Amino acid sequence: MAEVISVRFRGGSKNYYFDPHGLQVESGCYVVIETAQGMEYARCVEGNHDVPDQTVVQPLRPVVRIATENDHRSAAYNRKREKEAFGICEQKIAAHGLEMKLVNVECSFEGNKIIFFFTADGRVDFRELVKDLASVFRARIELRQIGVRDEAKMLGGLGICGRPLCCSQFLDEFIPVSIKMAKTQSLSLNPAKISGTCGRLMCCLKYEQAAYEDAAGRMPKNDSFVDTPDGVGNVSGVDLLQEQVQVRLDSAPETPKRYKAAEIRVLRSGKGSRDGIEIPKDRPSRLAGREGEEGPFRFERRPGTGRPPVSVPSVLAAGQPEEDERRPGVRRHRSKGGKPRPASEKQTASRAQKPERVPRPEKPDRPPRAEKVEKLSVRPITDTTAEKKAAADRAARQQSGQEGKPCGRRRPRRRPRGMGGQ
Repeated sequence: MAEVISVRFRGGSKNYYFDPHGLQVESGCYVVIETAQGMEYARCVEGNHDVPDQTVVQPLRPVVRIATENDHRSAAYNRKREKEAFGICEQKIAAHGLEMKLVNVECSFEGNKIIFFFTADGRVDFRELVKDLASVFRARIELRQIGVRDEAKMLGGLGICGRPLCCSQFLDEFIPVSIKMAKTQSLSLNPAKISGTCGRLMCCLKYEQAAYEDAAGRMPKNDSFVDTPDGVGNVSGVDLLQEQVQVRLDSAPETPKRYKAAEIRVLRSGKGSRDGIEIPKDRPSRLAGREGEEGPFRFERRPGTGRPPVSVPSVLAAGQPEEDERRPGVRRHRSKGGKPRPASEKQTASRAQKPERVPRPEKPDRPPRAEKVEKLSVRPITDTTAEKKAAADRAARQQSGQEGKPCGRRRPRRRPRGMGGQ
């Protein structure tokens, strides 16, 4: 067994082992360690502990010291220097006209090296850019081209599930993901639904792939010829999560039924002909508690309650009122547990002292009263404005002596241009 401490660098999610070199390091504190790139400032995620020798690559790098106040100030100064370098580098990229996107900047703990991370569609000639940056910062400049997955890991963010990105939280390395995994899990092949923030397939498709492959190996394939407790038929759908299959029976192909995997017997796997297949006389037995179920399962959840879904027949049975055994025809109130509440002594005494009701005598039929209808006076609607205008026109024509002739002047005929009057 080897005594080590686990260290995680800034912007990474992978733990590295280092030799404590006789120091007692607590989890959460910062240490200065020696790496192949020189001195680095990192955080301890797990203190002194023992691990098997097979998991350690000898020789281990030692821990130089636990970080002091000067080390914390140096780290803060480097963070400030990185922000300034980011803005200057973007200006230099625009001045040189390079097609590249700057993602992140990291400055070494000793301050003698600055690394610029960028993304680009192809190869970029950044030799002149390196010379300009070296003349500005007076340090060793290194430019690294990364992919879109590394960009999402450095920048972080939230996925479609609402949680932080897995690559920026706990993934040590990127796992290969293929479109076949989405098909196995019966997911939509819409790229917008199965792609992550980086634009590639989501890493979480790999998490449950082993469980889906195990279930798919035990479940029959689509269009398989199977024997069920209700007869033979073909499989029309497979539910890997519930381990159920949907079967179209030969006796009733219009109403498919669902069965558990243990309730069917596979006579032919996959597509093919039924010729030569011997159908056994004894049918598979139905599981306990599933007698009388027909058709696909249908569950309803009552809105507004946090209770699990119940089947529809049980809801209807539970909603029917029950009659009191002592007094038929009277509904009894039930408590939350479903048991009838016992009647109190006061209620029992009041019921005993209460006299019986005498039915009222029936009244003779009376003729229906005539409803009074109120008549409203209707006023004729006339347009007084039009009448006044017409009267004014007649008076004007009488004064001008043109009664019976059209009123108004006649517009003179316009002569065409270029023709003189004669």
